[in-house]
This record gives sequence, C-alpha cells and structure tokens, in this order.
Amino acid sequence: MEKSEKQRTIIETKNNSIATREEFISILKMVSPGTNLRNGVDGVLDAKKGGLIVIENELLSPLLDGGFRINCKFTPQKLVELAKMDGAIIVSKDLNRITYANVTLAPDNTIPSQETGTRHKAAERTAKQTSTLTIAVSERKNQIHIYYKNIKYPLKNKSEIMRRATDTLQILEKQRELFDLYLERLNHFELADELNIMQASRVIQKGKVMEKILESLEKMLIELGGDGSLLKLRIKELMRDVIKETSLVIKDYTNLSSKKTNSILETLSYDDLIDLENITLALAQNEGDKPEILKGWRFLSRTHLSEKEIETIIREMKGLRKVLNGAKEDFENLIGEEKSFILLNDIKRLKAK
Repeated sequence: MEKSEKQRTIIETKNNSIATREEFISILKMVSPGTNLRNGVDGVLDAKKGGLIVIENELLSPLLDGGFRINCKFTPQKLVELAKMDGAIIVSKDLNRITYANVTLAPDNTIPSQETGTRHKAAERTAKQTSTLTIAVSERKNQIHIYYKNIKYPLKNKSEIMRRATDTLQILEKQRELFDLYLERLNHFELADELNIMQASRVIQKGKVMEKILESLEKMLIELGGDGSLLKLRIKELMRDVIKETSLVIKDYTNLSSKKTNSILETLSYDDLIDLENITLALAQNEGDKPEILKGWRFLSRTHLSEKEIETIIREMKGLRKVLNGAKEDFENLIGEEKSFILLNDIKRLKAK
C-alpha cells in the first residue's frame, strides 16, 4: 500500500473515529447471543483457538495482505474451522459470507494502541483506522474482545452477565424507591406553596441516576439476548414515568430552557450526579434559593388538559399558586367552560391525594 494512499485513508476516518452510543448498541446487537456471528466466535473460543475476525467495509481492502479469497456462505462451523489458521478472517458487511481467510492485516503502525499482543494490536488499529468491527479471540486468556472505532469491549459469558445485570437491577430498584419518596415530598411542598429547590434537585438527581443505570442495563440485555426478557419487563416497570416526571420537574424549576438544562445534565457522570450542587447549577439555581413562582407543568400534566392548554394557563396565570386558588371564571376565557369544570375537579382530586 502506498504511503500517500494510507495517509488518505487515515485522514478520511480521523474525524469520525469516536463511536456514538447508538453505534455501539448496534455493534453489540451484531454479536449478541443467538446470532450466527456470536455462535461462531464462541465456537472458536470453545475450540481453544485464537482468532481475528474483521467485518468488511470500503476502507478495509488496502489493509489486507496475502491470504486467500473464499467467498462462501457464513456458518459458525466454517468460522471455527478457518480459525485454525493464523491469519485474519474477513466477513462481509451483511454478515452473510466469509470473503477472505488467513489474511495479514497491515494497519498504520503509528496509530496508538494499548495492546501488547500482535493480534490485539492489529484488531485495535484496524478498528480505529477503518471504523469497522473487529473481534479478537485469545486462546491463552480465554477471552473475546470487540473493537470498534475508539472502543474496546470484552464479551462475557451469559452467567456472568446475568449476575451483573441482577446486581444492577437491585440498585435500580433502590433508586426507584428513593425517587418515589422524593417525588411525594415534592408534591407536599408544592401543594403547601413551600417551594424547595433542594427537594426538586433530589428528584432530578435520582431520575438522572436511574437513566445512567438504565444505559448500562441496556448493554447487558443486548448481550443476554432472549435470556434477558424477564429482566427487560422488570426494568420497564421500574422506569415507568421516571423520565417524564424528571423532565417536568426540570421544566418547572430551571431558570434556563429545559433543553439547555438537560444538555448540561447529560454531560455529568454518575459521580457528578451524586453531588446535588451540580444539579442546582444545571438549573441555574443556588442551594438556598426559594423560587417565588412555580410554573406548574408537572402538576397540570396530571390533569385532563392538553399540552397546549397547559402552556396557555401557565403563560396567562403565571404560576401554580394562582392555578390552585383559581375560580371557574378564571379558566373559562382560557380553555372554555367545559374544560374549566373538568380542570377544577382535577385540582380538587390532586389536592386530596
């Protein structure tokens, strides 16, 4: 491969070398239990063989040296047999065919690599240079690692993943208990017109922590394949309304736009979220602040009003306090007589809870 051609390939991929979360989830799905690719890779490991498998794309060809073209239908058994040779195995982009075997990979050796073994170095550098999935199977360590762009990720066996998922689920259950407790306290403060920025921050904190935990569980569920169906149902139950309620609390208490506050919160790590001060800062509030007016988005979302009607009432009545003490005629000009009657009944019902 000419030096200028290799440099051009590196330049083409340099600005697209960071994998997004969505891309990584798609990669995990490609190697999830039950897929032909995963069955083949597991078969290589079970056979006590090493292997280097690369998924073909348009940038890979200049890095291939030697080997021989096969172009046969992909089966796990064929992958295991071909792994008995030393070189890399190239699989088509649609995962339906094995195109080459016994290939030497020649990625740019100036690409940084933390690996020590030849096979894993080649896997990491190829993934970074071509933005494709590479899989390294180590017979000595009895391990499988996948590489994609800047990511290296170990594939675990089902029993280990299930144990980790169960432990993480217990943490999620505890966080849900606290979320509900803090939300109940926030309801009390709001109905008593004792607005409390710290209580709102606690609700947001727990909601965002649960979202972080959900992200890690989603990866585990993909790795578990069909065996994770029961866990998936429990997670769905635990996360019910959490994201919605958290977003509405943000909408009520932020001094910025809710979009801006959410963007700030998305940048916080799990450890950052533990510090309540980071939550209040994202709301452009201070710990000792006591908001004079609560917009009322979360309260009014529990009524029969549409989002447009809620927006109209918040804009015109300027705060939940006036809404809670409003008379029928206060609402009639805004949402009509029938809706006003329904809204007053909703307010009465919510106050009684």
